[in-house]
Amino acid sequence: MNLETKWLEDFVALANTRSFSASARQRHVTQPAFSRRIRSLEQAVGVTLVDRSTTPVGLTPEGQLFLVTARNLVEQLGECLGHLRGVSMDNEALDIVAAHSLALAFYPQWISRLQQGVGELPTRLVAMNVGDAIHVLREGNCDLMLGYYDPYATMQLDAEVFPSFSIGQVKMLPVCLPDDRGEPRYPLDGEGPIPFLSYTQGAFLGRSVRMMLKNDPLRLKLRTVYETAMAEGLKSMMLQGAGMAWIPDFCIRQELADGRLVRAGDNQWDVPLEIRLYRCSLVHKPGVEKLWRQMMKLPRDFLQA
Repeated sequence: MNLETKWLEDFVALANTRSFSASARQRHVTQPAFSRRIRSLEQAVGVTLVDRSTTPVGLTPEGQLFLVTARNLVEQLGECLGHLRGVSMDNEALDIVAAHSLALAFYPQWISRLQQGVGELPTRLVAMNVGDAIHVLREGNCDLMLGYYDPYATMQLDAEVFPSFSIGQVKMLPVCLPDDRGEPRYPLDGEGPIPFLSYTQGAFLGRSVRMMLKNDPLRLKLRTVYETAMAEGLKSMMLQGAGMAWIPDFCIRQELADGRLVRAGDNQWDVPLEIRLYRCSLVHKPGVEKLWRQMMKLPRDFLQA
């Protein structure tokens, strides 16, 4: 039998409220995610625990019997962990998911600045591609999402359900290694094909570049020699001299400053991006609510990295 502790806690909450929606709010997850977790518990136990035919929902005879054991386990585990941790749950870390490039090159500086305005903020950060991050946010499996905003993106988030703060305006720049004279090795206005380091088809940043090149003759000169979903991966290949790529400016500030990379084209080829911090309004975790209230009181320019 493979049981997750959170499923037991979910079941105890449902037994107390007799409502899937109320229990989901209490457990800080969306209702669809909560319902799936209860079904996972039933599958693991091998019996139906909840009578969904009544309003409010009830427990089956098997569910009533299992409730006694579930409550005991949850209470004992909670007491044990409380003694072991020796810390208040008020200091529980917030779970944040972020696009890979933001997690590596943007988040450390931004979170440090934010803490100057809101105080100490324990966090756990997981890097993933933007599509996966949106899915995790929608499922209620994270507290906050740090991602790029594109008004033309296919994966839109309802602004009422998923409110956000704009926390950065950045650009993707066309860059490459310099030649012996300090000029771009692969200039966009040069003759012949250009070895192109590209984002994979499903990558969010790749879509922004493709939109910019959609009707421009330049796209016919770009010869793709390498693909990855991560900006840092393209940057590493570029530093080996493999070609040119569009990279968010915050990822390459130092390389541009010391001359290891140069622009391959002027600012007409820049791709503007907005960075936003998202939450799910259906999840009412105290730590997230407190942070959101604090951020609303900060000057808008303070939130911008």
